[in-house]
Amino acid sequence: MSKVSNSSIAKLSVISNFKEITKMRLSLSVVFSSIAGYLLGADEVNFYTLLLLAFGGYFMVGASNAYNQIIERDLDALMERTKNRPIPSGSMSVQSAFILATVFTVLGITVLYIINPQTAMFGAISIFLYTSAYTPLKTKTPLSVFVGAIPGAIPFMLGWVAATDDFGIEPGTLFMLQFFWQFPHFWAIGWFLHDDYQKAGFNMLPTGKRDKGTAVQTILYTVWTILVSIIPVFGFTGELKLTIVGAVVVFAIGLVMLYYAIQLFKKKTTIAARQLMLASVLYITLVQIIYVLDKFIR
Repeated sequence: MSKVSNSSIAKLSVISNFKEITKMRLSLSVVFSSIAGYLLGADEVNFYTLLLLAFGGYFMVGASNAYNQIIERDLDALMERTKNRPIPSGSMSVQSAFILATVFTVLGITVLYIINPQTAMFGAISIFLYTSAYTPLKTKTPLSVFVGAIPGAIPFMLGWVAATDDFGIEPGTLFMLQFFWQFPHFWAIGWFLHDDYQKAGFNMLPTGKRDKGTAVQTILYTVWTILVSIIPVFGFTGELKLTIVGAVVVFAIGLVMLYYAIQLFKKKTTIAARQLMLASVLYITLVQIIYVLDKFIR
């Protein structure tokens, strides 16, 4: 009985470590964005390509997250939120994490290259920027959020490139939408986790403080996100189109996120920041779904 029990515990530990080191929930949300971008760009849906994109996307994001946790292992040990991650907790060695990250990198680039070389190139760029620029800058400057927003905005446009093997105004617009969205999203997280981040020396808020300046910038970037989200309705974005009904719905959802950004400005509390973070997650998910539905039902 003890052998069976120990074996089950070991398997659960491996699964748990895998989920944590690759940040499974985050990785799956990135895969969701990529699939949405693919459906927007594809004239005909190729399920083989869709499968490759899903696996390739997960490999790339999982690799980025693993590299990030290797680099930040000593800092992760200082924060309540991250001290129980596999490496700082001792449940996974740095060597094992590095092997997994390397294998995922090779698999990710290979799988995305099978789709087309441009998709693989953008996937490789996202890993490089996340690990070599965003991660080391987090302890140096609040501009790290700007740098991190670049690889964070790639997945939505990556799907379009996977479908069309072309980079133009359409994937560029998808990129800008997710790029601007990340500022209110990550500043909200940076706000309610500010004290924990300070333990590791992370500078995530634009002013370095939970103050009026940070709240105002959060509102501004929320407004820019909303404006970018409705640009396709005006016919300036090539094959990326949005009906008037779709634009109205997208705009209305944006106003909900803006409401919570304004509430953060008024209240300046961790609760308001957490509410904005949740609203931002709901916003980007619904906008991507509406974009796709708008294409297929118009």
